[in-house]
Amino acid sequence: MKITKPRLALIGGILCISIFPILVKLKLAPGLISAFYRMAFAILLLLPYVLLSKNFKLPPLKFTLLAALCGVLFASDVAVWNIAIQDSSATQASLLTNLSPLWVGIGSFFFLKVRPTTNFWIGTVVSLFGMITLVGFSFFLELNFNQAFLFAVLSGILYSIYLLVSKNVLSQVDVLSFMTISLLASTVYLGIICYALNEPLTGFSNAGWFLFVLQAVICQLCAWLSISYATQHMRATRVSLSLLSQAVITAVLAWLFLEEQITLQMVFGGIILLFGIRITFYDKTISLKRIFLRIRIEK
Repeated sequence: MKITKPRLALIGGILCISIFPILVKLKLAPGLISAFYRMAFAILLLLPYVLLSKNFKLPPLKFTLLAALCGVLFASDVAVWNIAIQDSSATQASLLTNLSPLWVGIGSFFFLKVRPTTNFWIGTVVSLFGMITLVGFSFFLELNFNQAFLFAVLSGILYSIYLLVSKNVLSQVDVLSFMTISLLASTVYLGIICYALNEPLTGFSNAGWFLFVLQAVICQLCAWLSISYATQHMRATRVSLSLLSQAVITAVLAWLFLEEQITLQMVFGGIILLFGIRITFYDKTISLKRIFLRIRIEK
C-alpha cells in the first residue's frame, strides 16, 4: 500500500483523536462542557490565523450553509454521544457509534452515487467483528435497549451524515475555510445546548482549563484539519472505516497512562479490526466468487 499525503494525514488525524477519550476519562469537566470548550478554543485559535493570513475564502451561499450544517451535525454527534455515555456505559456508546461505516457505505450508494467496493463491505464486516472481539462477546448479553441505546446509534448516524456532507462540501471548499465555518457553527450550537441544560461554564481548575486548550489544539484542530484533508482526497467509506482504528490506539494509551488492562482477546480483536481496515485499501477487488470456487477446488 502506497503511503500518500492524504493517507499520512488520516493516520495523523486518527492518532490525535485517539487521545480524546483518555483526556475525557480524567473527568476534570462534564463531557458536554468539554466538547463546547474544545470547539470554542479551537475557533478562537483558528479564526485569527485564517483572517490575518488571508486563507479564509467565503464560499458561495449554498456551500457556506452546508459547511455550517456540518458543524451542527458534528456538534450533535458529540452531544448525543455524551448523553449516551452518561446514561449507559462508554463501551456500549462507543461500539454503537462505531456502526458509522455501515451508514456511510449505505449513504454513499444513495447520495454520493458512489457504489462502495466489495473490499469495503468485506473490510467492514471483518472490522466490526474485530471491534466486537475487542469489547468482548459477553458485552452483548448486557445491552440495554433504552434511550441511551438509541442515542448511541443516533450518534453513529449523525457522524456518518457529517462525513458524507463534508465530502460534498470539501470538493468545492478549501479545508481551512470549511473548518472555520463548521467550527463557528459547532461552537454556537453547543453553547446554546449547554446554556439550555444549565451546564457550568466556569469554576474549573487550572488543569481543567489546560485540558480544554489541549483538546482544542490536538483533538480538534490537528485531528480534524488532517481528517478533513484526507476526506477531501479519499473515499468517505475508507475514511470512516479507518477511524475505527482509534479504538485500538485508545486502548494502548489507556494501558500506558491509565493502567487499564489489555487482555489477549483485546489484542486479537485489535488485529482483526486493523486487518479489516487494510482490506479496504487493497487496490485489487476481492472476488468472493473466486474465493468460493478456490475453496471448492481445494476440497
